[in-house]
Amino acid sequence: MARVVDHVGVEHLLVTRHALVRQVLTDPHTYRPDNALDAVTPIPVAALRILAAHRFRLPPTLANNGDASHPGIRALVADALHPKRVADQRDWLTALVRRRVATLTAELDAGRPVDLYAGLAADLPLLVLARLVELPDTPVTAVKSFARAALELFWAPLDADRQQQLAAEVGRFHRVLREFATTGGGLAGALRAAGHPPDVVVGALFFLLVAGQETTSQFLTLLMHRLVGEPAVLAGLRDGSVAVADVVEEGLRLEPPIVTWRRVAAADTTLGGTAVAAGTSVVLWLAGAGRDPAVVDAPDEFLPGQRGSRRHLAFGAGVHRCVGDQLARMEAATVVAEVAPLLAEVRVLRAPWYPDNLTFRMPDTFLVAR
Repeated sequence: MARVVDHVGVEHLLVTRHALVRQVLTDPHTYRPDNALDAVTPIPVAALRILAAHRFRLPPTLANNGDASHPGIRALVADALHPKRVADQRDWLTALVRRRVATLTAELDAGRPVDLYAGLAADLPLLVLARLVELPDTPVTAVKSFARAALELFWAPLDADRQQQLAAEVGRFHRVLREFATTGGGLAGALRAAGHPPDVVVGALFFLLVAGQETTSQFLTLLMHRLVGEPAVLAGLRDGSVAVADVVEEGLRLEPPIVTWRRVAAADTTLGGTAVAAGTSVVLWLAGAGRDPAVVDAPDEFLPGQRGSRRHLAFGAGVHRCVGDQLARMEAATVVAEVAPLLAEVRVLRAPWYPDNLTFRMPDTFLVAR
């Protein structure tokens, strides 16, 4: 553990050891989730006015909800993302991925480079999520743009001009979600039927469109990039000596799209022998916990199936553990199984670039060629 000061002078307690990160995540009474969605860079008045003009509100619903309403909201989301419903999407998703991989392969065969982020990973999780929760018929590009804007607005170091630009984009899409919350079916309809007010329906949809798809498209890109540099793993996938599921878990351990998460101490306490005052912001380094030598044999090596590989905290833990973990796993397994032969035959022209962000890795272009 270490006390660190961020770019605006706020002190945080950074926790990296697996056991301590898990202890915090599984104790929602001592360490509340209230600050999970707080803006890392305080939003100035000018940007707040833009959000207010769009009637933007983000009440506690899922990740930042430590109140009694959380279990009920979570149960409805979990039902929409039930493992059986997720499994029912596998054949459709496999066919879609197979077509995309064939298109990418043809481009490579013709001597042209391809972008594996744009051509395969960027919109795939959104298309699956739309089928599961009956999202509004909004253009994919608009949803992706909104989701990335939200990740930047709330979790990145920003200047005031950029905050105003992002506030306008997030505010505009919030209006779309507000309209859908009052008329949409699927998950939106289920939340309304359970008596949740429109703001809560919007808040749940808002978070799902970020955590339910953007993080998975990030992970798919991160994992593909990692696998290009792991020829032994690709050979094992080809001859059957390496299991796809083990590759996905090792990828989640070493290349998680969410690298940190936050909690706030609700009372004076101690953690690992360190005094923690009430109100302290606790930053949990999920990516660091996945490389804890107390948990995994070879912390920095990509060895699918090694001891401790599946004990990562990429999906969190406790009552706020990611409700879409099985969906993300299914999507990643499908992509790995279909794209592995292609990855074994390419070289990287441009590796994904990630902007500065406290919590999310937001890869862009991933350009490869034969």
